[in-house]
Amino acid sequence: MPSYWAEIDGSNLVTNVMVSESAPASGTWVQTYKDRSQRKNYAGIGYTWDSGRNAFIAPKPYPSWALNESTCRWEAPVTYPDDGNRYLWDENNTRWVANPLE
Repeated sequence: MPSYWAEIDGSNLVTNVMVSESAPASGTWVQTYKDRSQRKNYAGIGYTWDSGRNAFIAPKPYPSWALNESTCRWEAPVTYPDDGNRYLWDENNTRWVANPLE
């Protein structure tokens, strides 16, 4: 069964993700899992590999967001509204605003 592998550069950034039976012979490769059963998140190009957390971490989307240590996912300082509508993050005012395209 094929596995998914993330190539890591010297700065621990993911530069490539591929499907292979085993890790390629050259370079630094870390296995990643689409179902997030291991390594917290499925790796993507531009993600960071954090060996201490055993996790792939997406780039920080906004300066105000904080990393959730248990999921290794970025979270807004304000909870996303749970009213069924769609919102966009307004970093200047650190709040969710209704999506104008809806």
